[in-house]
Amino acid sequence: MKLHLTTAIGLALLVTSPAFAGIDEAKAFLDSEIGDLSSLSRADQEKEMQWFIDAAKPFAGMEIHVVSESLTTHAYESKTLAPAFTAITGIKVVHDLIQEGDVVEKIQTQMQTGENIYDAYINDSDFIGTHWRYGQVRDLTDWMANEGKDVTNPGLDLQDFVGLSFTTAPDGKLYQLPDQQFANLYWFRYDWFNDEKTKADFKAEYGYDLGVPVNWSAYEDIAKFFTGRDMSYIGGPSKVYGNMDYGKKDPSLGWRFTDAWLSMAGNGDKGLPNGKPVDEWGIRVDENSRPVGSCVARGGDTNGPAAVYAVSKYVDWLKNYAPPAAEGMTFGEAGPVPAQGEIAQQAFWYTAFTADMVKPGLPVVNADGTPKWRMAPSPHGAYWQEGMKLGYQDVGAWTLMKSTPVDRAKAAWLYAQFVDSKTVDVKKAHVGLTFIRESTIRHESFTKRAPELGGLIEFYRSPARVQWTPTGTNVPDYPKLAQLWWQNIGDASSGAKSVQEAMDALCAAQEQVLGRLERSGMQGDMGPKLAEEHDLDWWNAYSKEHGSLAPQLKLAEEKDKPITVSYDELVASWK
Repeated sequence: MKLHLTTAIGLALLVTSPAFAGIDEAKAFLDSEIGDLSSLSRADQEKEMQWFIDAAKPFAGMEIHVVSESLTTHAYESKTLAPAFTAITGIKVVHDLIQEGDVVEKIQTQMQTGENIYDAYINDSDFIGTHWRYGQVRDLTDWMANEGKDVTNPGLDLQDFVGLSFTTAPDGKLYQLPDQQFANLYWFRYDWFNDEKTKADFKAEYGYDLGVPVNWSAYEDIAKFFTGRDMSYIGGPSKVYGNMDYGKKDPSLGWRFTDAWLSMAGNGDKGLPNGKPVDEWGIRVDENSRPVGSCVARGGDTNGPAAVYAVSKYVDWLKNYAPPAAEGMTFGEAGPVPAQGEIAQQAFWYTAFTADMVKPGLPVVNADGTPKWRMAPSPHGAYWQEGMKLGYQDVGAWTLMKSTPVDRAKAAWLYAQFVDSKTVDVKKAHVGLTFIRESTIRHESFTKRAPELGGLIEFYRSPARVQWTPTGTNVPDYPKLAQLWWQNIGDASSGAKSVQEAMDALCAAQEQVLGRLERSGMQGDMGPKLAEEHDLDWWNAYSKEHGSLAPQLKLAEEKDKPITVSYDELVASWK
């Protein structure tokens, strides 16, 4: 499917002075940029644009500044949608694109100083526990009902957003509005998995059918089978690898684990969007959502058997089944490797890479433009039980700080709703492939485009989608705690410490932060209150007595019976 992009001439026509902002500029934008790529009819698109024009009149001529990380979706907002919004409303938007770590730094600085650095942030929903506890972010539920009511789009349709549970705090209030989201899934070479000789060779060696691995035991068998295999008999490389990952001691190594790897193994408790009382970081909260511990000794699970198993498997697979160079790679360096054609599968693969994996001419793309690969639900580890989350979903969400003056917050809120609007969202999703609305996911244009996207649309339309969620509200200070992960996991990845030693150090470091927050009283009644220490057996018995699970005892056998499923049958079952 060909997607028309706004021409430079079209943008030049759109960007006018505030005096000329109005419906003519809106119609020009709809003609040149949106076309039929919208979930609204043309009449309803114009109606929505007229609402923005009218609501923006008190702010005409104002210049506002917003910021996001530099994803494809946000680049489209910055370069195309911001100028269009300026032309239509007369509010000039400067949408900065910076690195994710810099976004965190800016929002932290604004929280600490009260200085209005940006009028709105697209900030990871992983901060939901932080924003709720520190009280420095506008509660959008109250904002939309009261102070921001006059600038809240009557057609916003919150129920159409698929990620609101990720940005809702334990108080039931919405603190962030999703702007883009993408999942972390299993990726594999569909063409290799369906080759008759390959299938026969695998079954002869392992005694079961080659297919999408449901559990880590099957993933490990498939990784071992493909590593070193000569696939030249079907036009592949003479040597391939059964796994891809990265291991450099770098901040990106932290995401590799906080982005729900431990929950995929079975760490934490059952519950969606996050385990309760113990989440996928291994942090336990009490009945009032106050964090009480991270180590097993305080009822946490960061250093429990499931967590140690999770990291041990990562290290084993990285060293034995991935390209040798992977151990020294960062997230960004490892990302493009599967597209080079030598990787059979990857358990931890972000759908944000989809657009770069379907480019014509790649070794993993057929001559007709369809992919040779597919994405599927991630396999789970031996400790995982039905009812647990199964993977991570990244959600960048609009966040309004209380330190932003009301008029500037209102103008920024208008822009946030514009780029999230039903008028715009289908086209934005075609550019960035980061879905936030059910109406967009179901749009006929994505039904037509689905064969080119390797299972992305099928996944987002499936009931399995709800098991992929971001970091939840158990994490009381995301910036302070997240930075501890890469340093400690890096010690396990490099061999400087055993996995158990590294996870012991990690949970202790997390509890130091929890203890400091408790002593400071900065988070009031919602802040940490560390529990008394007991051994694993005590806490396991306590959890069972109270109807929960974590921390689990070590399994006598961590390699369970391998299970695979046919990809085509899996997709058919979703329909």
